[in-house]
Amino acid sequence: MILDDFIYLNDKGIYCPYGDFYIDPQHPVAVAVISHAHADHAVSGNAEVYCTEPTMAFMQLRYGKSAAKAFNITGWHQSFMIKGVKLTFMSAGHMLGSAMILMEYDGTSYLYTGDFKLQTDPTCEPIEWHKSDVLITESTFANPAVTHPDPVAEIKKLNDIKMNIMLGAYGLGKSQRLIAMINEYTPQKKILVHHKIMPLNTIYEQSGYKLGPYQIYGRKLMKNQEEFVYIVPPFTFNSYIRADGVKRLFASGWKNLQVNLQDTLYISDHADWNDILEAVKQTDPQQIWTLHGDGKHLKNYFGNAIFVKILN
Repeated sequence: MILDDFIYLNDKGIYCPYGDFYIDPQHPVAVAVISHAHADHAVSGNAEVYCTEPTMAFMQLRYGKSAAKAFNITGWHQSFMIKGVKLTFMSAGHMLGSAMILMEYDGTSYLYTGDFKLQTDPTCEPIEWHKSDVLITESTFANPAVTHPDPVAEIKKLNDIKMNIMLGAYGLGKSQRLIAMINEYTPQKKILVHHKIMPLNTIYEQSGYKLGPYQIYGRKLMKNQEEFVYIVPPFTFNSYIRADGVKRLFASGWKNLQVNLQDTLYISDHADWNDILEAVKQTDPQQIWTLHGDGKHLKNYFGNAIFVKILN
């Protein structure tokens, strides 16, 4: 039997009363199950954290000793119990270490996707599927009007830009994916990386994911060259809004983050409308619960065929 209150939102985040734990809490809690290390899903200060090993490494790098009082590291498909709830991590394909969280209780299964993507990404584990009674899905781009373009075609656009490029990207996950893609599809480009991104790259490489050649940024390097791509985090990108002698691009699935009308770079690490429909097909749920976005389009699309509950 599906329990309507198996999870719900309160002032600290997504709470499961049957296991007395939070999923990706927004404020520190006693017990947190964290899907991945992006800051909007992984806050510091939790007493006890369950996550994958890369997620712990990223959190410790970012937060130091305040990351958590205790980490419980769990591998893929290694089930564990929190009180009466059985949990299992499966790859979400979003970034290195990102997990879908399968929760089983009293004969019913609930699959929390966290952030996920279906696109091929050589810098993280590919997405996995599991049948579930309830699919608890992100709905960041759950809109029929939103379909992500082919990321390979997008990155190949850099071949046509014959000047140095300042490429804005989130430091964790997106930057590493871009480094690997640029090396594969625009190999004449030389990659420079902001110093804040370098230690994140180290964790990727220690985890066995080779990104290809890149080097730390040096101001003199770009003066007399025209094939550099300088990857910078958002705060640096925004501080150089009037930078001369470079083409400014921001790699994102969000239209409002594209800074040039003539040159866009739509590369998203989230599921689009068709991807979410594929997730429903693969998991075959009786109900869909939506988080992290707007679920109204899914509710309208499925009508009476599948019950859709909007949690946020």
